[in-house]
Amino acid sequence: MKAIMVVGTTSHAGKSLITAALCRLLSRRGWRVTPFKAQNMALNAYVTQNGGEIGYAQAVQAWAAGVTPWVEMNPVLLKPQGDMTSQVIIKGKAVGIAGAAEYYEKYFDQGWQAVEESLRRLGEEFDLIVCEGAGSPAEINLKHRDMANMRVAKYLNAPTILVVDIDRGGAFAHVVGTLELLEPDERALIKGVVINKFRGQRSLLDPGITWLEKRTGIPVLGVLPWVEQMFPAEDSLDLLDRRSSKAHSDITIAVIRLPRISNFTDFDPLEAEPTVTVKYISPQDSLGHPDAVILPGSKTTISDLLVLQKTGMGQAIQNYVRAGGTLLGICGGFQMLGKIVADPEGIEGEAGRYKGLELLPIKTVITSNKIARQRIVTSNYPQVGLPVAGYEIHQGRSRLLKLEEGGSPLGLSAKNAPYKALFDDPNLGIVDANQSVMGTYLHGIFDNGPWRRAWINQLRQQRGLSTLPNGVANYREQREAILDSMANIVEANLDLRPILG
Repeated sequence: MKAIMVVGTTSHAGKSLITAALCRLLSRRGWRVTPFKAQNMALNAYVTQNGGEIGYAQAVQAWAAGVTPWVEMNPVLLKPQGDMTSQVIIKGKAVGIAGAAEYYEKYFDQGWQAVEESLRRLGEEFDLIVCEGAGSPAEINLKHRDMANMRVAKYLNAPTILVVDIDRGGAFAHVVGTLELLEPDERALIKGVVINKFRGQRSLLDPGITWLEKRTGIPVLGVLPWVEQMFPAEDSLDLLDRRSSKAHSDITIAVIRLPRISNFTDFDPLEAEPTVTVKYISPQDSLGHPDAVILPGSKTTISDLLVLQKTGMGQAIQNYVRAGGTLLGICGGFQMLGKIVADPEGIEGEAGRYKGLELLPIKTVITSNKIARQRIVTSNYPQVGLPVAGYEIHQGRSRLLKLEEGGSPLGLSAKNAPYKALFDDPNLGIVDANQSVMGTYLHGIFDNGPWRRAWINQLRQQRGLSTLPNGVANYREQREAILDSMANIVEANLDLRPILG
């Protein structure tokens, strides 16, 4: 099977972005191309059409290639949770929870088998596989259990690109050091180096490139400039580097940066709105007075709920709502807004029953049976009749409490009920009568342009601002433009002939 590999000297070197750009570029040249990442550790996940979980970045890379995301594009996904453990997902399905040592002993062979099976299927269906590595291929203490980097490159005999982030400093040392730590047969597969995130004057870099090529015998394929194009982050550490470049915006939305925040790619469409500023706020920070607050998804709802309560952020959110603020909870954030979150089996850690923020009359029970599926529904709020597409990923089941349990005296179907269904499927979320507190299990909700604008217009009306047009395209069209732009930058700045041969 034909394949190329993209590895990096460090995490966040730009592997995911370059892989996506290559998928788009090669697809435009007529190749039927697919992305592939053997093992991904990320809390940003996407649900495929058959209900399997993969890393969200691999879904974006699939869209860049013009193909539908498959579980084979990311056969092993690790979703970190508390106590140095991760949920292990193989071929889209959760198979267990393990720490690092237990994972290697119990799941490594099963995972590598899934990698081989996935590569065979992809090789049968596509002309070319563009593989992305993870972290660094030269972590000598981890190489014996690294299934994402040079093990894949050697298995495929894939010409490999080594990407370095020059913005961090020490780029030449990173390249030389990485090559020195590779085995001879691994180093032989490195056919080119890409210098990424360069901000300076190119001519000042040329002497270093000449030295590097002479020192390593490997060509520098090109230098990619620093770009502000938004690409989905895999690690919440990326959120620390996000700064709004907007000179002015009408609306400020605060997203609580939970310790185990997940699927924060939900908010990329909001960040792309020209009149909106999205701020990520730590639970230890002051909430301030934003136009709306979002409690995002979490891999461990209960532990993040306890952090909110311990830091005082939970009380701050309650005070914000009582003062008339607008609050939206998504997935784990939705669960936290209820009266009770129970974990009778100890799936998230210690079994128990925990008090929520008591802003919605729901009770959530964490169960071992995970729901992962795509959904298409119709909205009731903030505007009736809008089609909304998204996906669910959650292990909790939430229900509206009865009156004797401290819940609503009226059911969701009652005409004047204080809480009503957010969509035509009442299991996906509820909203209070004032439309100030909403909760939903639907990820990707802001990808839907008309629904997003209707929600933003509700915030604008509260500020006395004019409404924006609702007839806007879904975010996927903006994402397509971003992918095209990234591919254009790669095509203009890299010489891929040593790789494509």
